[in-house]
Amino acid sequence: MDVSAVNSLSFEEFVEIFGNVVEKCPLVAAAVWSQRPFTSLGDIEAAIADFIDGLSDSGKEGILRCHPDLAGRDVQRGTLTPESQAEQSQAGLTQLEPEELAQIGALNAQYKQRFGFPFVICARMNDRPAILAQLSQRLGNKPAHELPGAIQEVKRICNLRLQALVRPILPAPAQLSSTPPKL
Repeated sequence: MDVSAVNSLSFEEFVEIFGNVVEKCPLVAAAVWSQRPFTSLGDIEAAIADFIDGLSDSGKEGILRCHPDLAGRDVQRGTLTPESQAEQSQAGLTQLEPEELAQIGALNAQYKQRFGFPFVICARMNDRPAILAQLSQRLGNKPAHELPGAIQEVKRICNLRLQALVRPILPAPAQLSSTPPKL
């Protein structure tokens, strides 16, 4: 859909369509609906980013806690949201060998124990080895550093999900002149 179609959505329609651009957080969509009319896809992205940035640290942690563990029990149970299923599948996280599954499970548990929320990374922008490397590396971060980094990953995921839903406004084609240019 284009931005004009987005602007014409009712509150309920907007929340239904955009309620999972931030994983399992329809509150985000509900909060930005009132900022219509949006002028562009970037305007929608900025409204969502501003809302997230305005949250307290505990609110940001709450957004992170809505995300599933990568290659976790939701994958095994088939209970991922369609967006997360596609993203984890694209990154190769739904076809792990048993030893890889055990490794990522142990790292996820350590990460959650250290930070209090699941490890979040934009799976569509990474592959399995990069995700495992980032998970191992980010375990060494200080909590004050990890929270903003994890929120940046949420924003990356959100931006890609928005791009799948909203067509950007393209500039009008240049008018063709019937007279040749003067030399």
